[in-house]
Amino acid sequence: MILSDMLNKKLNLPKPAEALPGRAKPIPTASKHFVSKRPLKGPYPEGLETAMFGLGCFWGAERLFWQIDGVWVTAVGYAGGVTPNPTYQETCTGLTGHAEVVLVVYDPKIVSYAQLLKLFWESHDPTQGMRQGNDVGTTYRSAIYTFGDAQHQAAISSRDAYEASLRGAGRGRITTEIAPAPEFYFAEEDHQQYLAKNPYGYCNLQGTGVTCAIPAAVSA
Repeated sequence: MILSDMLNKKLNLPKPAEALPGRAKPIPTASKHFVSKRPLKGPYPEGLETAMFGLGCFWGAERLFWQIDGVWVTAVGYAGGVTPNPTYQETCTGLTGHAEVVLVVYDPKIVSYAQLLKLFWESHDPTQGMRQGNDVGTTYRSAIYTFGDAQHQAAISSRDAYEASLRGAGRGRITTEIAPAPEFYFAEEDHQQYLAKNPYGYCNLQGTGVTCAIPAAVSA
């Protein structure tokens, strides 16, 4: 396979017939969060809510969220594709269709979904399509996977407001995928809280420098 064909596959989502078959059983992962020691897969306390974001390599993205007061636990994984229970190596081929994402379980009495959206928008460049900086491929696409109509409308409203700010700063159109949350597949243990285990590990996240002013209706 020549290089152009490889890049083309990584920049285009696979059709179901092209996707890797995956497996029926989940791949092994950690039982507890490396930093907080809380259960990665739950059960989560009553009253908490869940969010899911993709903003490039999930190592750096996860660290952004676990540091926020009110976030109860985070986990990295794969979502938005076709292949069931994929491995990291399979996802990196671009033939599973998944994005690298962060699952965020949070207490809405302490931190709002609007605050999480603001962190999401300002922490990466959502105008780059199937890439994030030097990380190229469908796995690094910008995505918000929503739980319920309120999150979905908040995500769209914040996107429209931020796109106006980006245009004013001479930036391009936002390419972020916004869709109801698909199944989330936990990544392998090595990838969970990677930058806590490897403080000098790779992180390519860079924002645009443009502030995201969340609309009042979303912040309420």
